[in-house]
Amino acid sequence: MNLEGITNNNSNKILIHSIIWCFLIIASLLPFYQNFTSIDAEFYVQWSSGILLFYANYFYFVPNLLLQKKYAAYLGIIFAIIAVFTCVKIFYFTPDFHNFPHEKLFDVNGKEFIPEKRFLREPPPRFFKFFPSLFYLFIITISTVIKTLSEFYINQQNKLISETRKTTTELNYLRKQTNPHFLFNALNSIYSLAYKKSDLVPDAIVTLSEMMRYMLYETDNKAVSLEKEINYIKNYIELQKLRLNNIENIFINIHGETRNKSIEPLLLISFIENAFKYGTDYKGTTFVKIKISIENNILDFWIENRIENQIKDPNNSGIGLTNIKNRLNILYPNAHQLTITQTDNKYNVHLNLRLEPLENETK
Repeated sequence: MNLEGITNNNSNKILIHSIIWCFLIIASLLPFYQNFTSIDAEFYVQWSSGILLFYANYFYFVPNLLLQKKYAAYLGIIFAIIAVFTCVKIFYFTPDFHNFPHEKLFDVNGKEFIPEKRFLREPPPRFFKFFPSLFYLFIITISTVIKTLSEFYINQQNKLISETRKTTTELNYLRKQTNPHFLFNALNSIYSLAYKKSDLVPDAIVTLSEMMRYMLYETDNKAVSLEKEINYIKNYIELQKLRLNNIENIFINIHGETRNKSIEPLLLISFIENAFKYGTDYKGTTFVKIKISIENNILDFWIENRIENQIKDPNNSGIGLTNIKNRLNILYPNAHQLTITQTDNKYNVHLNLRLEPLENETK
């Protein structure tokens, strides 16, 4: 918790509230600009009680009654307080014009002069007595609106923070799930080469080390360079080729500008892993076609494989595809289109993805 930030925020609120109250009070003093000595106790009582009512409603009545849906209790208390404040102000602080002694006037001869009725100070109309109630009602309304909007904004911010944390946690989980899945497959590939006593084992280890370096130092970022992600895919395919007996039907076609574009790390590899896993028969013959096209910040990814391996691993089957679907829904909710089709002997995936510009490329 950032205590300094909270303190500064509270200080700003106090300052803003103080400025607004000063402005309102000064504005209400304009009718007295010619003679400030004519300000009576009624003025001070009205504003003091108004400010007191504002913050009582702001800090207690709205949070504990209105926002808790205790509407009857809230309205009852508010109207009772307004009635009490209004009565006190009217009976104790409002001048009684009927009992005012009128100032005596004298003519030029020193005789008392009684002016006509129209010159006498008349009491204000009766509806003026309702002005205190309207004033307090206005104060309550403003207080309620400000507090309600403030609580709504805070709740929305807390909800956004909670959703962001949840999304980050889920993404971290999905990434951690991807890394072991890849590592198991890669080690199995190298094991196959070592079992055959192939001279390609050193090359496979070097390729794997480059891939592991990428995974360790690049994939913790929110987004990575598309160029590096494509190189990672190429290394993975080369690693697969080293362990296979027949690679004549492995095709990869990449065209378009890959620089200055970013992508979620390890986003496409699950599709490619599944293609090699189920597109390889028991003789080591593989049929996999991969096409990646980048144009106008749109990435089109196609992959096709023959369904040679019909036996599914109940422990691992579907983990990669479920993983990538979840990540796409989280990271590209309105910026991707995924189509998966399957026939008796072929499996096709088409992903259309809108890319973002690369901000900070890790070197």
